[in-house]
Amino acid sequence: MANQPLAVALVSGGLDSMVSAASAREAGYRLLALSIDYNQRHRIELDAAAHVASALGAERHIVLPMDLSQFGGSALTADIDVPKDGVGTEDGGGIPITYVPARNTIFLSLALGWAEAAGARDLFIGVNALDYSGYPDCRPEFISAFEGLAELATRAGVEGEPFRIRAPLQHMTKADIVREGARLGLDMGLSWSCYDPTPTGEHCGLCDSCRLRMKGFEEAGVPDPTRYATRP
Repeated sequence: MANQPLAVALVSGGLDSMVSAASAREAGYRLLALSIDYNQRHRIELDAAAHVASALGAERHIVLPMDLSQFGGSALTADIDVPKDGVGTEDGGGIPITYVPARNTIFLSLALGWAEAAGARDLFIGVNALDYSGYPDCRPEFISAFEGLAELATRAGVEGEPFRIRAPLQHMTKADIVREGARLGLDMGLSWSCYDPTPTGEHCGLCDSCRLRMKGFEEAGVPDPTRYATRP
């Protein structure tokens, strides 16, 4: 164990971050799992994150409070209805209203801080640029730019120990991600995707994230362990 490299994995509780972190484990990394409690309306995902971190054998799991609802600007943090009429529902400018302003920039910055303090040089994040809702901070250009920023903004980077932002799902479809989760032997039922859970703890089945999850399992031909309140 001591000779294995250490990585910080962003673990939201969602399927993508679960498969991303599991790929780090398969590659031989010891895991530090970071989840952000940003006062998201789908807070049930934090319970899922704890289950995922435990199942993957993370050496430590930090749930860091950062109340982004103070800023608002998203259906996930403010009193704005979560769209239920199809993937990619826009709010005038082409970006879905479920986009949380600068979320991945904020999350990766926090992960970077922990990585530098812990001596880790690899950060894993479960973004992908194919089957997603159109968020700008899921694109390869963003990941590449943040990696450059990390080299400029840290003591480790300046002293010649650059950080690597690992996005192993970057070019996968949701079906590819489901297949990869199955190959890795993951209990994908531990993960949570829904933006607007029902009072009884079911996935709503209609939000962007539910639709993408459902489509992924169907196209992958893998049994879907998710309990949906309804199906579109």
